[in-house]
Amino acid sequence: MRTVHDSLLTPRLALRRFTPADFDLLGRLHSDPDVMRYVGGVKSRAEIELLLTERILDYYAQYPGMGIWATIERATGTCIGQHHLNHIHGESIVQIGYLLFPEHWGRGHATEMSVRLLRYGFGELGIERIAGVTELANVDSQRVLLKSGLMRDGERTFAHPAYGGEPLAWFDRDAPSWLAERGET
Repeated sequence: MRTVHDSLLTPRLALRRFTPADFDLLGRLHSDPDVMRYVGGVKSRAEIELLLTERILDYYAQYPGMGIWATIERATGTCIGQHHLNHIHGESIVQIGYLLFPEHWGRGHATEMSVRLLRYGFGELGIERIAGVTELANVDSQRVLLKSGLMRDGERTFAHPAYGGEPLAWFDRDAPSWLAERGET
């Protein structure tokens, strides 16, 4: 059966839904100190279980077409991390983001799939505005968000504990300007 997620492809990457069988994969990703350096630190087993159940699996049902997906390298079938198009915790704002295993950093994968997710969110889901946030020190992710077509718009803090209460670099873009910039109006 074909789903909307079948179209979330780029020349090198594909997204697929996480399943309960992906617990160990998520565990490896979310317990890697390098991966988690700028996103709240490594997660415990209990935190990963909660993430998988509430933030991933339950979210798919609650918000069809959105979520956190495994990012797959098409040539090898290897999971290289995750990308997401979901709500910022406790907010109505939709965000894009990603986590990649360190051996896949610096290859353009984050930008490539982020652009595809923005096109999907704006063009196929009809989302009016999409944001991205990073810790202020995470300049590499800030470059990815800029290359993806988001624009820096100051800093924001969020009440949800997942964001640590510290100011975050804030990026966003509205659908008409992002689509027009790419000739996709």
